[in-house]
Amino acid sequence: ACFRLLCSLLLPALFLSGILCICLVVLLWGVRLWIQRKKQLSSAGRDGKRPLLVAFFHPYCNAGGGGERVLWCAIRTLQRKYRNVTCVVYTGDRDATGEEIVEGAFRRFNIKLIHPVKFVFLEKRFLVEASLYPHFTLLGQSLGSVFLGWEALLKCVPDVYIDSMGYAFTIPLFKYLGGCRVGCYVHYPTISTDMLSVVRNQDTRFNNAAFITSSPLFSKFKLVYYYFFAFMYGLVGSCSDVVMVNSSWTLNHILSLWRAGACTSVVYPPCDVQAFLDIPLEVEKSTSEYSIVSVSQFRPEKDHPLQIRAFAKLLKERVGPQPSLKLILIGGCRNQQDEERVNNLKRLCEELGVSDDVVFRINIPFEELKRHLAEATIGLHTMWNEHFGIGVVECMAAGTVILAHNSGGPKLDIVVPHEGRVTGFLAEDEDSYAETMAYIFSLSPEKRLEIRENARRSVHRFSDQHFEDTFLLSVEPLFK
Repeated sequence: ACFRLLCSLLLPALFLSGILCICLVVLLWGVRLWIQRKKQLSSAGRDGKRPLLVAFFHPYCNAGGGGERVLWCAIRTLQRKYRNVTCVVYTGDRDATGEEIVEGAFRRFNIKLIHPVKFVFLEKRFLVEASLYPHFTLLGQSLGSVFLGWEALLKCVPDVYIDSMGYAFTIPLFKYLGGCRVGCYVHYPTISTDMLSVVRNQDTRFNNAAFITSSPLFSKFKLVYYYFFAFMYGLVGSCSDVVMVNSSWTLNHILSLWRAGACTSVVYPPCDVQAFLDIPLEVEKSTSEYSIVSVSQFRPEKDHPLQIRAFAKLLKERVGPQPSLKLILIGGCRNQQDEERVNNLKRLCEELGVSDDVVFRINIPFEELKRHLAEATIGLHTMWNEHFGIGVVECMAAGTVILAHNSGGPKLDIVVPHEGRVTGFLAEDEDSYAETMAYIFSLSPEKRLEIRENARRSVHRFSDQHFEDTFLLSVEPLFK
């Protein structure tokens, strides 16, 4: 009797589920045909020939960071290589005109485009703002990006779609409904195996609050949520025809999550090394003061407190008459939270008694940044698992002796031997940073110059030209 009852309930449910699945497939197929028809009607040019539309999904294209430098370099590269290509940028920067955005790219990055770019202005960018999702932020932003992607697709249907800002959940939308060839440039995986291990081990970090780490139940719930999200992220990412990543660290994570090794390659971001290579390199003049310079935005993951504590330890352990030292923290403040962070760092300096030896330089012009780097002996970087590290490359190009974190991009790609010679140093905690700084200062000026020269020679592989060559090689399958 129980079996009959189960069958009488189960069979109609299965039948209904089947009908709903068929209806959904038919609906999606209908939407795809409608979008394709829309594309054919709108894309013919004046002479009847239609250009190849290549669209970049970059909702914050006017932000002026490293990701935007990649975007404009990529567009300029395609314009140089392909004559029949029209580049489109999906952006939410509705407070600026297309001309102002292009002018801003030239002013910030010295990148001049060869042909005009078509901008598609999106109205629903607020859907990908982290502030909209105080809880389940990763999932909220990812679902929000699907709605934003749908708006983009309705406004312009391209032939080739490239997500250049890390919104992987838009990829299936453009591939299966838009009928586009799809690619992406991944600066940072939305979720990584490191994030999973932080929650699994109940480590307190800036993205894993103490109230979660102290509760086994909350930790288990968050771990299940992260595993579910990682599975979904792997699913949508594997839809890509071409995957470009910015470093070996990002490559390892994307390979383990997306399992798309055949179409994945490392394309180092274009760093403006030439501007720093102009700084003359010579043996330091005998000086009574040395400076250590840190260049990074005042964000929690950059770990400025580690820099200050290591510097205080270095000063405490020095013996005998020695040149005075200054730690110069250079960075951008984006909002009130960043300013509060700087005030907390200043309080830490007071507690450790190093306020007179630590200088804060906030939102300074490029020429002043160059001057500080030209005068510095050590370039300091402390972020754990930095995915690439443009600031590290810039310090090396400028001729400082770099001391970066022994993880991520600096460890795997940047601070590595060049032609068998030392290019810089790596450390992990307060003690090892203090010890390594003391060791660098103990070297002769001639030995330091040798390391600086090696570092400078090694950064040519992060130039604009190298980016253009590897980028074109990677995206070639999208244009066949």
